[in-house]
Amino acid sequence: MDFHIKPKKDCRFDAISLGEVMLRFDPGEGRIRTARNFRVWEGGGEYNVARGLRRCFGMHTAILTAFADNEVGMLLEDLILQGGVDPSLIRWMQTDGSGRICRNGINFTERGFGIRGAKGCSDRANTAISKAAPKDFDFESVFGTLGVRWLHTGGIYAALSEQSCETVLAAIKTAKKYGTIVSYDLNYRPSMWEAIGGKKRAQQVNQEIASYVDVMIGNEEDFTACLGLEVKGNDSDFKQLNPDGYRDMISRAAKIYPNFKVVATTLRTVQTATVNDWRAICWADGAIFRSKEYKGLEILDRVGGGDSFASGLIYGLMETNDPQTAVEYGAAHGALAMTTPGDTSMVSKKEVEALVGGAGARVQR
Repeated sequence: MDFHIKPKKDCRFDAISLGEVMLRFDPGEGRIRTARNFRVWEGGGEYNVARGLRRCFGMHTAILTAFADNEVGMLLEDLILQGGVDPSLIRWMQTDGSGRICRNGINFTERGFGIRGAKGCSDRANTAISKAAPKDFDFESVFGTLGVRWLHTGGIYAALSEQSCETVLAAIKTAKKYGTIVSYDLNYRPSMWEAIGGKKRAQQVNQEIASYVDVMIGNEEDFTACLGLEVKGNDSDFKQLNPDGYRDMISRAAKIYPNFKVVATTLRTVQTATVNDWRAICWADGAIFRSKEYKGLEILDRVGGGDSFASGLIYGLMETNDPQTAVEYGAAHGALAMTTPGDTSMVSKKEVEALVGGAGARVQR
């Protein structure tokens, strides 16, 4: 592939993510509506990728975000430190005692089981990062002075507010100016775009962002809603892991956005909340590369599976420049991440490589 990644010696960071980090309240095996105790995790669509790259794959990563300067913000920072992600690029914003100026986002998520699907309830309005504007970050220093090999961000953060749309564009334009590879996960959420202009606004923002992206991640719904592209053929064909419709859609996208070097997505068939068929495909250089299929994958907590796929994919592209290897790393990492609680990965690179190589679930002693 024509993929020129800056050398490690010239950059402080292998990768950084730009996005919101929320405090997740997890009722474990129970329900949000009847819980008396919650376990807390940190998580966010963009942050989870930086953490996976650091914790599983050993890369030096950081998070570009903003927190309200209070006890909850400090708890989030402590969780980030435990995950090994560099917090030095976090912007701390003044707040008041009731969150009128800004606050930190929280997210209640139950895992689901069997016929009962997972359920989430977010409380993220007026958060520090949603109010942050491009002027609140020194992107010239980050990308020009410190140096970054890879920037990852996505449509969840872009949908938070008008300011976040502007911040994403400012960040990726500066990243491209200094030769940083940019990946973007479309991650379309209708409810989030509704408040700032709906699907029409989502397409305006994402079509502009797409013109700067090297590695685009998204499924057929994302491409239709965010970029106005449609997959040919019926939805069931796509869900049954038939790549033909996806190949057609991506070939059209590549003509519109010749800057795309890689496009990738996970493919999930939901049997129950706790049993899914899982696979991934990747387009590069006009060809489709498919991962092995994990049929009947048993899931403990599905949140963050797609983000862990993204971090595995990015690691594979950075280290091997081989799309087939990258999509295998991504699919395996995403599958393993869904066997543990919380939004983020708890697995090692050795475990990912063993699964890619065909290792089973026998006890290791």
